[in-house]
Amino acid sequence: MNEMSADVRDQDAIAKILQQYIDGAKSGKGDDMRYAFHEDATVFGYIGDDLFAGPIQGLFDWNDENGPAAQLQVQIASIDLSGTVATVRLELDNWTGYRFTDLFTLLKVDGEWKIMNKVFHLHV
Repeated sequence: MNEMSADVRDQDAIAKILQQYIDGAKSGKGDDMRYAFHEDATVFGYIGDDLFAGPIQGLFDWNDENGPAAQLQVQIASIDLSGTVATVRLELDNWTGYRFTDLFTLLKVDGEWKIMNKVFHLHV
């Protein structure tokens, strides 16, 4: 198998992991997005002047409290892949009225892509 085919397979696998994150946002259930993240993943960003930072469980808790985002619109703006690491930029609109830009770093761990870190910008 050539390198291009492997890259296409990896991009498809990354898109599927991102879809689990998106599905969890739409359902409003942190557990629905949990599988997309490595257990040691972190999240960072600002909500107003307050830094939202720490273990990924904080995102799951926020998602549970925030509720379903059934009208969420998402665009994968970019996937940059190099071997076992990747970065992804998502544009999300109408996450229960909020607009976000999410930047993710992913790592291929034991043959599976996992989100290791989420950094976000909340648009005003």
